[in-house]
Amino acid sequence: MQTRDMASLLHPFTNLKILRETGPLVIERGQGVFVYGSDGKDYLEAMSGLWCTALGWGENELADTAAEQIRKLSFGHIFGGKSHEPGIALAEKLKEMAPMPVGKVFFANSGSEANDSQIKFMWYAANARGQKNRKKIIARDRAYHGVTLASASLTGLDAFHKSFDLPFDFTLRAECPHYYKNARDGESEEQYSARLAADLDTLIQREGPDTIAAMFVEAVMGAGGAMVPPKGYFEAITNVLDKYDIKLVDDEVICGFGRTGQPFGCQTFNYQPDSMSIAKALSSAYLPISAVLLSPELVEIIEEEAVRIGGLWHAFTYSAHPVAAAVALKTLEIYERRDTFGHVRKVAPLFLKRLKALIDHPLVGEANGVGLIGAIEMVADKKTKRNFEASKLVGTRCGQFCQDEGVIVRPLINDRIALCPPLIIQEAEINELFDRFERGLNKTLDWAKAEKLL
Repeated sequence: MQTRDMASLLHPFTNLKILRETGPLVIERGQGVFVYGSDGKDYLEAMSGLWCTALGWGENELADTAAEQIRKLSFGHIFGGKSHEPGIALAEKLKEMAPMPVGKVFFANSGSEANDSQIKFMWYAANARGQKNRKKIIARDRAYHGVTLASASLTGLDAFHKSFDLPFDFTLRAECPHYYKNARDGESEEQYSARLAADLDTLIQREGPDTIAAMFVEAVMGAGGAMVPPKGYFEAITNVLDKYDIKLVDDEVICGFGRTGQPFGCQTFNYQPDSMSIAKALSSAYLPISAVLLSPELVEIIEEEAVRIGGLWHAFTYSAHPVAAAVALKTLEIYERRDTFGHVRKVAPLFLKRLKALIDHPLVGEANGVGLIGAIEMVADKKTKRNFEASKLVGTRCGQFCQDEGVIVRPLINDRIALCPPLIIQEAEINELFDRFERGLNKTLDWAKAEKLL
């Protein structure tokens, strides 16, 4: 299968040079928090696939729901005044669960599509208000909001721009709120947050408040490093945004549905958005589906403009796909019935204890997280926080060593290694995860010493 893969598949988010040397890991099946490779080994999936398989693998209730819906109504669209019960019921449930007032729900198929739609809706609403200059959008350095042309422009990672002629010039960039690396000597988390808010205010004044439509945020910055915000950060920046009537778009694609211990990340970090993007754990990744939750004010403005110009000309063929919607609705029912979010709060202390204990490892400069998401950052010098040279691919090597030890992790920028296990993980499995992870870290340390990187 490796040979067939290499001849036929173009792998995204992959170092293709290393892939040619190692070949892919072919996964054949999954059960619970484990997946099983064609090599006969089991792997503890410490990343929930791509931050998404919240209920783990092999959930029969979701399989049965999908099969039943396929037999009943395999496809139905919501164009031209058509509708169906799964889409209606899911929209109703999301309005009920949302931590903000929601007017209506727009469905898409991925986080990238949801955030791309958010950009279009923000521009659409600005035009409807007669604020045709309000087209700039603030996003943070190292943010990840997707890979479409517009959402990739918001993504604050250079790798997603190179050779794509991105980012587009509507994006304004604010500092990544990474206290470990960016705070000044002696600066408390609250002081750092206040400084970032003041810098944001300066950015807005320099660009002109009437040229800025929105700011996009993630509660925990996912692909940029799984970084937890400093204390007081969201309170500080939302005060600035409110002053200038700049909308806050909350990207809950990773944090939504229990990842931080609360239903949504904005509840964990005490801020209220104007609109929200959700995906991934919405269906536990069993089928592709995402959604945009819009405030009543935004819905009213968008619908009035649509009436004025003859329609809302933004859509996807598979928006509110009935099978995906039915599976998502069942997923939300399971979360509630099994108290999945309460389970996260129960096991998170052990997860965070084992994670933060890694700060004593010779390679680890930072180890931090919240709920069941976190990361370490490997450094060449713990005192100065100096990173390894990017060309040495220390994070990539660590990811491979961990895989050799039977745990799948996610290497990210600056040799950060992210962990984001399924929400159903039990305490014994958390200990197994970190036992395997530590063995992978120790192999990385031995390799780094042999390569004279330390």
